[in-house]
Amino acid sequence: MGEVIMKYALIGAGRISTNHIKAAINNELEIVAVCDIIPEHIEEVLGKNDIADDKSIKRYMDYKLMLAENPEIELVSIATESGSHAEIALYCIEVGKHIIIEKPMAMSLDDCDKIIALSKEKNVKVCACHQNRFNVAIQQLRGAIESGRFGKLSHGSIHVRWNRGKQYYEQAPWRGTWAEDGGCLMNQCIHGIDLLRWMFGNEVDEIYGVTRQQFHNYLEAEDVGMAIVKFKNGAIATIEGTTNVYPKNLEETLYVFGEKGTVKIGGTSTNNIDVWDFADETEDDQKNKGLQEATSNVYGNGHTSLFADVMDAIENDREPYVNAQAGRNAVEMILAIYKSQKTGEPVKLPLTNFKSLDMVGEF
Repeated sequence: MGEVIMKYALIGAGRISTNHIKAAINNELEIVAVCDIIPEHIEEVLGKNDIADDKSIKRYMDYKLMLAENPEIELVSIATESGSHAEIALYCIEVGKHIIIEKPMAMSLDDCDKIIALSKEKNVKVCACHQNRFNVAIQQLRGAIESGRFGKLSHGSIHVRWNRGKQYYEQAPWRGTWAEDGGCLMNQCIHGIDLLRWMFGNEVDEIYGVTRQQFHNYLEAEDVGMAIVKFKNGAIATIEGTTNVYPKNLEETLYVFGEKGTVKIGGTSTNNIDVWDFADETEDDQKNKGLQEATSNVYGNGHTSLFADVMDAIENDREPYVNAQAGRNAVEMILAIYKSQKTGEPVKLPLTNFKSLDMVGEF
């Protein structure tokens, strides 16, 4: 990378931000500043990464001021509540900063489209933070799909069977609201939904979805969602996402079934290979069987690899591996399920003009 160290800032110091700071440290980024409207959150996240005593890291409550006073910042992470992602992203792009946006990229398809268009206009790199694409197991699966080892794809599924209780929602009042978050599909299950769509070729014909609010009556949004997806390549798939699993997180499992292969990726966050069977078995296949990637939390290890990829994309002026279009694709899937719940009908893609706020009053 030469002598020049890339300069980085974080906006939003909540629950996920420690993974961003850790990834910045692992990639030897220079952390110039951290911004949060609650100063204690900044000290907490820096403390978790043993850099709270570093006085060279500037602390801000206003991200616009932070960017104005530190024009040397090149890369910014946006890890605020979901409802503010788009507004902050558009501002950062406008002033020429490359960005990593925590999922979901935005809460409306219009905002996703604005982010994509403006980033092209300003030649700014935008990465949607779907870090599980970098999981070792997921990369192995992707390689098998890209090299055609499954033959014709038949069907697949994603199951995100997690637990979130009242305490989790009380930590941050924006959670579970239509304006700032959406429900379990938009918050917890979006990574799995992203992986499913990506593995099956991205091109979706139609989705039929049903969502419910079973146990979390203090929220606005769903705590369980199911959907059937028809892909344009003829494959079909199911989605099951929930935060209703008693008493704790159970699994995030992705299945892919093809004419010549069956793969099941399991673990708490699609980080283990549970089944790996192919007609044309190779020596490498033996290594993949039973592969387990140790993770310290449900967010996995992918942030560090994702940051490294974005830094390389900036230096070599290419699209990030998980670009803004990928971020839009995941949001579109979930909004299509929401729209299907609202109308009771299957929804054809591409979807336009739909947003999480269109679901207000659903439950």
